[in-house]
Amino acid sequence: MERPEIPLAQLHAFVVLAEELHFGHAATRLGIAQPPLSQQIRRLEDKVGHALFSRDPGRINLTPAGRELLPAARHALTHLAEGLAAARQVGSGRAGRLRIGFAASLALTVLPSLLRTFRERFPAVHLDIQEMTTAPQLVALRERAIDIGLLREPPAHDAELGFETVLAEPFVAVLPVSHPLAAQRAVQVEQLAACPFVLLPRAVGPPLYDQIVDLCIAAGFTPQVTQHAVEWQTVCALVETGLGVSLAPESIRRIRLKGVAFRKIEPNTARTRVAVAWRKNDSNPLVAGILAALHQDPPDRP
Repeated sequence: MERPEIPLAQLHAFVVLAEELHFGHAATRLGIAQPPLSQQIRRLEDKVGHALFSRDPGRINLTPAGRELLPAARHALTHLAEGLAAARQVGSGRAGRLRIGFAASLALTVLPSLLRTFRERFPAVHLDIQEMTTAPQLVALRERAIDIGLLREPPAHDAELGFETVLAEPFVAVLPVSHPLAAQRAVQVEQLAACPFVLLPRAVGPPLYDQIVDLCIAAGFTPQVTQHAVEWQTVCALVETGLGVSLAPESIRRIRLKGVAFRKIEPNTARTRVAVAWRKNDSNPLVAGILAALHQDPPDRP
């Protein structure tokens, strides 16, 4: 296809003149004098190779060639105006696409309020929400597969990624309701020493896994992990069946299973951090927008 070498000013002048059918009125609309308008139309006609207007004394009309060009000219100008408006929206952070990775348990705490606030401020932005555990989120951020991560226990230092803690949760014991310890209001961690444990695999979140193990070691034992599950919902379901007990972030209490009891633990000093993560060199204004939304409406404690 031949690339048309037509200045937009000529197309604009043509459309306005086609609507006014009067050089004086069209020149006034365009904010130019009549001679420059006539020159633009002549140059466009030279490019087309045919007259676009018939010039009779006292009046002008579109020729068949002009009537054929008019819809395409209008479409081109409208399409360009829409494209420019969309580009300005994206460039200013008011539109576009933002890809967010989140740990499943954060759908119980941080995620709903954050997305609600962001959508109120940026309704034209398309959000692509992807559920993934902490380790895959870090990889996805570095590979630019996601723009924002919501994860647990971020690394202490990272040359490429920035982190901001948004929530610090205590831990709770997760027990079958039939377990003797479920009758207590609080559980001493050492009381779990003889119990089999159900935990997330270490690979999906090494810092959180190690923190839970360290809680047990501080209480004088190493947990015997007999079952693994990738999501906390599944961990709770396995506890409900009696396959073991677990230690989990406090927000997991919002998973409602009739056969599971959640109890405070003693000592109650350990905290698991929930953080938002992003690429330090990311110039996407939507990233700054979601961080601002987070500051505007910090998440509630579970």
